[in-house]
Amino acid sequence: MLLLLSSTSSSSLMQSFPLKFLCAVQGQGESTHRSTNQKPKDYIVQDEKVLRRKLMISVLVSTCVFPTLSSHAKTKSINPYNEKRVLQQNKNIQKQNNAPDDFPNFIREGFEVKVITPDNYITRDSGLIYRDYEVGTGDCPKDGQQVTFHYVGYNESGRRIDSTYLQGTPAKIRMGNKALVPGFEEGIRDMKAGGKRRIIIPPDLGPPVGPSTFFSSKQFEVFDVELLSIQSCERRVIVGFYSDVVCT
Repeated sequence: MLLLLSSTSSSSLMQSFPLKFLCAVQGQGESTHRSTNQKPKDYIVQDEKVLRRKLMISVLVSTCVFPTLSSHAKTKSINPYNEKRVLQQNKNIQKQNNAPDDFPNFIREGFEVKVITPDNYITRDSGLIYRDYEVGTGDCPKDGQQVTFHYVGYNESGRRIDSTYLQGTPAKIRMGNKALVPGFEEGIRDMKAGGKRRIIIPPDLGPPVGPSTFFSSKQFEVFDVELLSIQSCERRVIVGFYSDVVCT
């Protein structure tokens, strides 16, 4: 079809006409030296020239204005799905995975994801969603301070993917050095010591995907976090050029 012709196919089309185009041009040149009484053959050559010129114009226009369609454009549109049915399926899967109570649901249609949570969850402009179970006391952590926390990580189906409780040791990290997943650091930045929060991290704020991480695809991740303590840190010089950081 002309709509799917590329520049390569148009050049091959040009190569199939050279002799006939030459005849048409020669016929036009000779007509200037002939009398006004042209033979029928001249009219046929000129008509051929006009038709082929129109054909080439249509090819060039179609390849510029209507480029080859991508595979995405050829796919059929997805029929509307039954949200209640999919929601119940998700709940059944989460129950099998022993997901905690009040766990969010994720309904997918292609690359579009709808997150379903109770009304007591808060959604920020960045796309981060969270809920506080306990607020805690004191100040929120600042850049350079060390935070100590427990967490449990889940994927969209409610399956547990990591837990410091099972490891037996809480995590420790200094704020502001980009050592945490962006959504995770945003989620704990305004927590207080003793606070407990569930954080729902969208793919844009999530961890990198690859064999070196727990994550094999771009999904929403859910973390239940318990912030244990916040400590101020300072660098001390031991001997000569050796130094370390002490957090108290």
